Amino acid sequence: MNVLQNPTTMLDQLIKLVEQNAGDAIVNNSAIPNQHNNAAIKEVATQIFNGLQNHATSGNLSQLTSLFQSGTSNISSNPIVSQLISSVAGSVASKFGISAQAAQSMASNLLPNVMNQLVNRTNNPDDNSFELGNMMRTFTGNSNFDVSDMLGQLTGNKGGSGIGGMLGKLFG
Repeated sequence: MNVLQNPTTMLDQLIKLVEQNAGDAIVNNSAIPNQHNNAAIKEVATQIFNGLQNHATSGNLSQLTSLFQSGTSNISSNPIVSQLISSVAGSVASKFGISAQAAQSMASNLLPNVMNQLVNRTNNPDDNSFELGNMMRTFTGNSNFDVSDMLGQLTGNKGGSGIGGMLGKLFG
């Protein structure tokens, strides 16, 4: 039986992933006051989680699944990652009072690294902290979501029944 991963657990894992990469982008960044480092790290992770969840719930499942299956080459040019960078930059600029340019620079340097590691961990069979099926079930809120069906449709191996089948699985 499939179960939903607790969204808080997934967010905690994302926070740890952002922390591991936050050195130059946040912690050693003079544009972000040191007293805001932890809050900025949490904000970046929250924006990543919310952005991925928004893509899942708005029907961008094939693009989202493709992001996690395509590997990490040119991840910065992926439209989802580009949107996440903009979202993170806007949020960090407004919440912590730093310039839009400094926030954009921080996000542009940090997010590709975080997303590369997230994709790598998703595809690593020895690392179950970010398993694609659990992530998609959590993002969609559907404990019956079958990512293998989605992957079959992306690769042309039609296990499901097209977009109707995907939407039926998404919304239960």
